[in-house]
Amino acid sequence: MPIATPEVYTEMLDRAKTQGFAYPAINVTSSQTLHAALRGFAEAESDGIIQVSTGGAEFLAGATVKDMVTGSIALAEYARIVAEKYSVNIALHTDHCPKDKLDGFVRPLLRESSERVARGQQPLFQSHMWDGSAVELEENLQIAEELLAASNAARTILEIEVGVVGGEEDGVVGEINEKLYTTPGDALRTAEVLGTGDKGYYMTALTFGNVHGVYKPGHVKLRPEVLKEAQEAVAEKHGKAKPFDFVFHGGSGSTLEEIHAAIDYGVVKMNIDTDTQYAFTRPIADHMFTNYDGVLKVDGDVGNKKAYDPRAYGKAAEAGMAARVVEGCQQLKSAGMKMK
Repeated sequence: MPIATPEVYTEMLDRAKTQGFAYPAINVTSSQTLHAALRGFAEAESDGIIQVSTGGAEFLAGATVKDMVTGSIALAEYARIVAEKYSVNIALHTDHCPKDKLDGFVRPLLRESSERVARGQQPLFQSHMWDGSAVELEENLQIAEELLAASNAARTILEIEVGVVGGEEDGVVGEINEKLYTTPGDALRTAEVLGTGDKGYYMTALTFGNVHGVYKPGHVKLRPEVLKEAQEAVAEKHGKAKPFDFVFHGGSGSTLEEIHAAIDYGVVKMNIDTDTQYAFTRPIADHMFTNYDGVLKVDGDVGNKKAYDPRAYGKAAEAGMAARVVEGCQQLKSAGMKMK
């Protein structure tokens, strides 16, 4: 199937919300990790979201080029071709973009999509994230309002973050404190500025104790009821049940019970990056250790070309990451839910 059109993406998100599941959003940094994500979604019979961060986009452009727009466009164009060979719908998304990188990442990509739409083509990406967690709420929403208008023109969906995610991702660091919990007042102000769908489609990453990085279960103190309280506060004022489409960030170490509670309260997208990175790298490490004298020319020997051929360990890495994507689909209840 092709990359999702705006209409298909909207239907995907609507189905998730009404039928009680969420889509894994898998970060990729290469053609190999892209194929791993596509393969995982196909094996799980789940539609899905594939995304690239600012750092991932730089890496995709080449280690010495480091141009986020070039890397993003290259990924999107490549994905548009290869995704047609997989039996699921895939939306492309750009992940966390802080204020200082908007002009070098999200804004030019939105302009690119607007130009494509004006020519009668599909947008390049299906959604973009503005990460305003490092600025005050009013500035966050002011920028979000501007980007939402640009997003409408580009026929894309905007994702915003209200609150702070702890830990570190691509150089954005959030302290682990009470700011990790978005208040009902923050949610009400968000709805006041951005509307509840009348000003354009946006997803909201409200924070409820989320922390980026690697954590064991129990370390992260999640409070999914924060999402419930936000939905209820806005629903009471605007008369619209579950007005927000939520995004779950920083979910490593979350229990299945916490994940399912978040879905019940309106989460339609959950970012998965740390776990899939490990699932990709672990088979490579195993290959290197078990084929030590093949991948290295030890003591002047010639090694084993079949062992150090990147395809040998690349296939194992793809399979390992794909399996973790399948697991994510199962945990988020999107497995078997692909659109016919």
